[in-house]
Amino acid sequence: MIYNSIIDTIGNTPMVKLNKLVKGIPGTVLAKMEYFNPGNSTKDRMALKMVEDAEKAGLLKPGGTIIEGTSGNTGMGLALAAVAKGYKCIFTMADKQSQEKINILRAVGAEVIVCPTNVTPDDPRSYYSVARKLNSEIPNSIYPNQYDNPSNAQAHYETTGPEIWKQTEGKITHYVATVGTGGSMCGTAKFLKEQNPAMISVGIDTYGSVFKKYKETGIFDENEIYPYLTEGFGEDILPKNVNFDVIDLFIKVTDKDGAIMARKLSREEGLFVGWSSGSAVHGALEYAREHLKKDDTMVILLPDHGTRYLAKVYNDQWMKDHGFLETRTFSTARDIIVNRNGKDNLHTVSRSSTVGEAILLMNREGIDQIPVVDQGQFVGSVSSASVLEKIINDPKLQQKMVGDIMDKPMPFVAPDSTLDVLSSLLNKDNKAVLVRDVQDSVHIITQHDVLKAMTS
Repeated sequence: MIYNSIIDTIGNTPMVKLNKLVKGIPGTVLAKMEYFNPGNSTKDRMALKMVEDAEKAGLLKPGGTIIEGTSGNTGMGLALAAVAKGYKCIFTMADKQSQEKINILRAVGAEVIVCPTNVTPDDPRSYYSVARKLNSEIPNSIYPNQYDNPSNAQAHYETTGPEIWKQTEGKITHYVATVGTGGSMCGTAKFLKEQNPAMISVGIDTYGSVFKKYKETGIFDENEIYPYLTEGFGEDILPKNVNFDVIDLFIKVTDKDGAIMARKLSREEGLFVGWSSGSAVHGALEYAREHLKKDDTMVILLPDHGTRYLAKVYNDQWMKDHGFLETRTFSTARDIIVNRNGKDNLHTVSRSSTVGEAILLMNREGIDQIPVVDQGQFVGSVSSASVLEKIINDPKLQQKMVGDIMDKPMPFVAPDSTLDVLSSLLNKDNKAVLVRDVQDSVHIITQHDVLKAMTS
């Protein structure tokens, strides 16, 4: 068959059965291979839809410029549409994205502006803010905004969902996908649930992202937000395309587990896929081992191709440098916690407790810093050094509430944070960090813990 242009080849990607990695798991587990799209990712679908809907609405005119904040794959889809249709492209990206993604976008004629990762979304330096600013300054330009643009989810509702339903002959019982902008999960799940309301959708989230807790509690907890390495999913915002009503539950997957599973998929199943694909499969199999039944059919959407991660996930030295291929006994926050053999007792103090009560707790337990909690949230911290300095100036301070004198909350870090990352975060302003494990328990790691791990 001959196509008029490359964008006509988007969609109708194959489904592949997993064999080796699913031994002992009942039911059928299938992978939807989205790297067969021409831009090697599922984002091609919604990128084309956003461009064509903008054309129909008269927002994108001949010779125009497409400006978007992207982790790379949406940019590639938009760039292919731009080449086929005669538009220019400018993309903003966070500096944690792989160099391969940047190089690929530049290879298809796009201008790429790299922005800092560790800033808030409304910071003028963030890749969201820079994209919006460029859109306001450049005439005849559009900012599709994949996070809130309804064309994103609609593209998957119109294509991915129907394809999966047809390929499984309506037998799908579980759908699993990573959640970032929300399109591939929510558009697809919406269609599939309309065909079979009993179908279960499982969203894959990452540590450092807000989705899982928001789904379970309705609380947007900024304490859940911290830096992570995995690319392409998880967010520190709530995109409009994330429809929590069609996501039945979330499973969090660590950077390390996703990276290792991506390598396993390549070596054991012959599927050379990206990092987020590894995360999707790790989370899906974790769920399947407990819940999948003999007659069930699970479909996992694998978003992109392994060529995007040659310098990271598929680079042994990079994996070792980040503690993902073990080189020492205690290389990560998780290892420090495990080595405690269950002896880790996190002591907290309420915002409404008195300073005197906090002092008594620190003296009794032999600790010099305590997280402050309020209605289950970590809202601050107190340390013996800080309290001593304040009591010298105000001897009556012991009768005041902790909430009146507390310092900023201790930062949360991912369980797979390496010792060098932990040591860089622990300083005179931050004497401890918090870690939330897969059981949702919170642990504290101090400077002494890191020093002990480094010298073991």
